[in-house]
Amino acid sequence: MTKKDSIIQAALKLLTSNGIHATPMSAIAKEAGTGMGTIYNYFPNKEILINHIYQFIKLQEQEIFEPFQPDKEIKTQFFNYYSLAVNFFIENIQFFQFMEQLQASPIITEESRKLGEKATVEVLNLVKTGKEKNVIKPIETQELLQFIGGSLLSTIRWNTQNTSKTYISNQIKLVWDAIKV
Repeated sequence: MTKKDSIIQAALKLLTSNGIHATPMSAIAKEAGTGMGTIYNYFPNKEILINHIYQFIKLQEQEIFEPFQPDKEIKTQFFNYYSLAVNFFIENIQFFQFMEQLQASPIITEESRKLGEKATVEVLNLVKTGKEKNVIKPIETQELLQFIGGSLLSTIRWNTQNTSKTYISNQIKLVWDAIKV
């Protein structure tokens, strides 16, 4: 692992356990086993470090989703998307904790947000096409995405404390039943 990777891992660990304001750069440097000069070489301030982690997570998230395929069944692709998203964040729980804490934070730059939006392009295309094909309810796309996103957050949160084998599949079915025509 490179020094930069050590810094990122240490920051992710401390920011998710202690919070943004209770995690000074000096604590991150200590956890990473590096000096303050080294940390500031890579990240001139905490906001840049936080945005770097945000972008890193969003790029990882983007890689798990298959491109939307208009010829495939909308329902099948939705189930796949939802399942991949839940499992990605369950397997990377610190990513989830970090994103949950910072999603609406003013620390996240416009550049980072725009990069983050690319992670949702495939589900956006899925919802729009589903609406056009009269498979998904004719509700504003952003409202549907907010509903789906809220369900994802709740599902991941609940699953961190309860590991029912049927919970995730039941949640996918419930969300699908709520948005389908």
